[in-house]
Amino acid sequence: MASFRSTVDRSRQRQAVQPLPDRWTRGWPVLVGAIPWLLIGSSLLGCLAPPSRGQSLPSPPLPSPPRPSAPLATPSPGAGIGQLERSWFRLDQELRLLDQMLPSSAGPLRLDTPEAASLTPNLLRANRPAAGDAPLPTAASAALALPSASDLKPGSVQGLSLPQALAIAYTQSPGLQAQRLEVARFLAELQAALGSYWPRLLAVAGLGYDQAGNSYTAAVGNPVLGFGGAFAPGGAFYVPTGADLSLVQGVRSSAAGMELRYALVDFARTPAVQAARARLQQARSSYANALRLLQLSVSEAYYNLQRNDQLVRIRDADVRNDLVILSDVLALKQTGLVPRLDLLRREAIEAESQELLTQSLADRAVARRRLATLLNLPANLTPSASDPINLQPAWPLDLEASLLAAYQGNPELEAVLAAREALARQKDQVAAQLLPQLSFLARASGLANQINQWSVAGECCGTTAIPSVYTSGYDWSLALTFRWLLFDAGSTAAEVRALASQEAAQAQRYAAQRNDIRLRLEQAFFNHEASLAKLASARRGVAASLEGFRDARLRYQTGLSDETTLSLTQDRLVQSLVRRLNATVDVNITYAQLLRELLPVPRDPGAPVPVTLELPQALAPASPLAPGTAPLAPIIPAAQGGPATP
Repeated sequence: MASFRSTVDRSRQRQAVQPLPDRWTRGWPVLVGAIPWLLIGSSLLGCLAPPSRGQSLPSPPLPSPPRPSAPLATPSPGAGIGQLERSWFRLDQELRLLDQMLPSSAGPLRLDTPEAASLTPNLLRANRPAAGDAPLPTAASAALALPSASDLKPGSVQGLSLPQALAIAYTQSPGLQAQRLEVARFLAELQAALGSYWPRLLAVAGLGYDQAGNSYTAAVGNPVLGFGGAFAPGGAFYVPTGADLSLVQGVRSSAAGMELRYALVDFARTPAVQAARARLQQARSSYANALRLLQLSVSEAYYNLQRNDQLVRIRDADVRNDLVILSDVLALKQTGLVPRLDLLRREAIEAESQELLTQSLADRAVARRRLATLLNLPANLTPSASDPINLQPAWPLDLEASLLAAYQGNPELEAVLAAREALARQKDQVAAQLLPQLSFLARASGLANQINQWSVAGECCGTTAIPSVYTSGYDWSLALTFRWLLFDAGSTAAEVRALASQEAAQAQRYAAQRNDIRLRLEQAFFNHEASLAKLASARRGVAASLEGFRDARLRYQTGLSDETTLSLTQDRLVQSLVRRLNATVDVNITYAQLLRELLPVPRDPGAPVPVTLELPQALAPASPLAPGTAPLAPIIPAAQGGPATP
């Protein structure tokens, strides 16, 4: 960085050999007025810029307080110039120290030719133009799969319209798919609860085998019984005292039957079904509310992508004009018609425009990825907005009518009411456990057994052992079961009180949601009207700024104006274009926010979801809506001989 002292010396030499131009003469009061700001800036830099390693900043000497009795001395002109030079020298030292702490540039600074900033390859790939309209993806990536290295490579960039984006989101959004599964879950729970009204019929069957080895010893024989000759010694059933017997016995058994159970009186059955039905209604309302939220998220992401696309065009046009003006200033500087300060200021302006363009490209790449995330697109597919920025019409309802329409059939409020109803019915179900229950039971079964005996040995009873015996039979029974819980130490009553507290909390949540809906709708309503008003003002500002920029450029080329005026008018033109763009996109975003509260959506996950963002005909007024404007396009004029404005 060049020294300020050498710059001052060279400027004095040039002033000694040639007279000052009129432009410099007019700017001299500005330079004199800027001297105090230079002094203030030097002290601020001395406070903010830390010293580099091994060096310390020179601290200014503290001024001694004046004596009360002596009058203040008037400084001489030579002393003021010396103090100014010392301040410039100290500022030059501090700037040198600050420059040492900054990273060095890739090459020397070129002020003789305008150069364009280079962009990184990743940023250029992320901002490629769309190859065409994209067909709707048939399936998203697997839910539990991670993308591979080949999937993460930059793929195709395809344009999507807003209805296409909404259709893809309604089909492939993971959050919406989870809501559909929740509805299916609560539907199955309701069907399970409805089954309690029907009897339960059970089929029972079983097969078994049992084997045992037994040994018997007769402590007293049976002749003493006096049953006759069969029990006398030598008889068939004679068992002497002390006789023993051993055998192995195997039993094969089988049984089958039917059982019928039916709750004749159950006071908890109906509240359980009602609670399941209320939970299903809550899930369906939550699904409908998720549809509205997804519509708003996709619309905002799409409109913001359109905003970033247009910002890139505006910044690109600004850079193109900066390069053309920089070439003109460089040519004027080489002919001696403008000072070096104009060239330096124009270089700084062009560098700032390049920074804004680079940031706009990064914002557009992020906006594309945000839309792709909402749509759950494959990893190698990048969406681009193919629709032009068309202005949505003014909201056709007043604030009171919008609020009343938003409260009617609002799925967000219906979900809270359904949750409160489910808690109330669940409370009744728990309280019914203290009431008596009466059940009916009917059972019928048949059985068959086969007993085999072998390895019979001993001193008796061999004639009475049967090698194989087959038996069969059946049984049936009827029963009434009465059940009444008389004492549970207050557990059921405490559970009822807990559910009652949750029910009361849901009522408070309903009030909070009602207030939030009103706040969201009023905020969107007022911002929508403000965006329309700002759009009208921004259009007038663009027209005035455009004419002012043309006049300022013409006056600068003819020498009637300086470069500062040209820079200010160009900056005001760019700002007015950005304000017009923001106002237009804000009109569409606030319109989508209003539709979020009134858009009709189905409660059934199997029903088709409309992808057009239109107000219901029952709510729209009879008069036709105002048509939208033409697509928005930047109108920064290119200089004569320069590149055309996109």
